[in-house]
Amino acid sequence: MAAEPKPEILAAFQAAKGFMPVAEGLALYDAAAEAAALGLPLLEVGTYCGRSTILIADAARAAGVTALTVDHHRGSEEQQPGWEYHDPTVVDPEVGRMDTLPTFRRTLHAAGLEDHVVALVGRSPQVAAVWGGPLGFVFIDGGHTDEHANGDYEGWAPHVAEGGLLVIHDVFPDPAHGGQAPYRVYLRALESGAFTEISVTDSLRVLRRTGSGT
Repeated sequence: MAAEPKPEILAAFQAAKGFMPVAEGLALYDAAAEAAALGLPLLEVGTYCGRSTILIADAARAAGVTALTVDHHRGSEEQQPGWEYHDPTVVDPEVGRMDTLPTFRRTLHAAGLEDHVVALVGRSPQVAAVWGGPLGFVFIDGGHTDEHANGDYEGWAPHVAEGGLLVIHDVFPDPAHGGQAPYRVYLRALESGAFTEISVTDSLRVLRRTGSGT
C-alpha cells in the first residue's frame, strides 16, 4: 500500500507556489517514505519555493532522517523575465534578480517543517563536489537544460546508496509535451546499469539503485 501524506501536509503542498501536480506529488511522497526507511538523508535538487520539499520533508520527519534541498534560488532559465514561468512576485526589487529563498522559508514555516529541512544554497555541482556521504533518495528537478540536468545527475546520482531511489521529474519521451533534457538523463540512468525503473507517474520516474555503474 502506498504511503500517503496527512491531509494537512497535502493541503500545504497544494497551497504552496510551484508546478508539481498532485498525482506526481503523491508518487514523490511514496518514494521518499520508502527511501527514508534506509535511515539516510533525502535530497532534492531544485527547491524553487518549496512545494515538493514539503512532501520530502514530511516523509523524512516521519522516519527520523534529514531532508536536504539544493538550489541557488535565482531561478532556472525558464523562470527569468520574459520566459513562460516567470513570476514577478519572487523578484528581489533591490537587486533586480529572482530570489525564491524568502518564499521557500515561508512555505516551510506554514507547513511546520522548518526543523526538518537543511537548505543548501548554491549551485548544484558546487554543492555536490563537497558532499561526501551516502543518500537514500535523490530527486532531480533543477534546471532543464542538458548542461544543468547532466550536472545534477553526475553530481548526485553516485551518492545514491544501494537500494536507494533516484527520482527524476519532467521526463517527457514526446518532445511535444516538454523539454528533453530530463528524459535524456533518465535514459542515461537506465543505460548506466546502476538503476532500475520501479514506477512511472505521468512525468515522474522512480528508479532504484541495483548496481554499481554511474
